[in-house]
Amino acid sequence: MTIGTTDRSLSTQVYEFLRERIISGELEPGRRLVEREICEQLNVSRIPLREALPQLEADGFIRTMPRRGAMVTQLTLRDIEELFDVRESLEVLAARLAAANPDPIALAGLETRISAARSALDRGSDHEAAAANVAFHDDVLAMSRNRLLHGLMQPLNGRMQWLFRMTADRDIRVQCAEHEGLYAAIRDGNVELAASLAFAHVAGGRQPSLALLADVLPADR
Repeated sequence: MTIGTTDRSLSTQVYEFLRERIISGELEPGRRLVEREICEQLNVSRIPLREALPQLEADGFIRTMPRRGAMVTQLTLRDIEELFDVRESLEVLAARLAAANPDPIALAGLETRISAARSALDRGSDHEAAAANVAFHDDVLAMSRNRLLHGLMQPLNGRMQWLFRMTADRDIRVQCAEHEGLYAAIRDGNVELAASLAFAHVAGGRQPSLALLADVLPADR
């Protein structure tokens, strides 16, 4: 595979390539990233790879170990618990702020995400449906128009995709229905209802996700 044919920097493309393969499970937890192999696979020098690694580490996808190099992060059940703890606070705030200033163009984008998820489910593509659901959360965050909140949430987006991919056996149609309710509350400018639905949506996924991952992930490092 060769990259470098788009306007994005090589380091960004390397980052996205590795990020997607970690999320998909192709690069499994604990696997060491061998620079030479990756560079040969992507036909790039080590410079863009080494520029991409710190961002992957900042986003929680890899860990750099002394004398061992970079390794794919081994997520634990505690990591999932902590992710839900943070989401229950920050995503509720994002929904509240979005409902306080509903924007017609942004609302149309939310509708598009919901339609895309439904269409993907009808085609039997849980992967595409999960991606559309993550994008829905991204769009709600963008609607908050709060730069600090956006900066705090941005590193979590990849981990959310990772979580959604690992828990694909959850009923995505239920999640889509919950997104539709949240969309309606934001559209109608109902701040308290939007906040309540956002909390219920995130909190309701905690135990089903942990149950699915109980035999997959270690309790802690």
